[in-house]
Amino acid sequence: MKLVIAVIKPFKLEEVREALTSIGVQGLMVTEVKGYGRQAGHTEIYRGAEYVVNFVPKVRLEIVVADSLVAQTIETLATTAKTGKIGDGKVFVLDVEQALRVRTGETGDDAL
Repeated sequence: MKLVIAVIKPFKLEEVREALTSIGVQGLMVTEVKGYGRQAGHTEIYRGAEYVVNFVPKVRLEIVVADSLVAQTIETLATTAKTGKIGDGKVFVLDVEQALRVRTGETGDDAL
């Protein structure tokens, strides 16, 4: 099993969720986060006043998938979340040693 962590633009969330569901991803966790990457924030003008936005709003997705679904999950995230502009996001993949479905006691891939 793998934990796929994706940080994407908020307006892409629903499109990404639908695409992941269509390939067989059965669940994901979503967190609203703020951060910055290479762009290191930017300057905006609001009501005539200029101010610096150091942290850009993003959405963090956490998805645990079976090893057989990892490549397809990454590809789906990459194609669906892409706008071609700076700040599209990142995807990270980590190993998951164990999973447990609390309600039934199922473990491993069965818990997904």
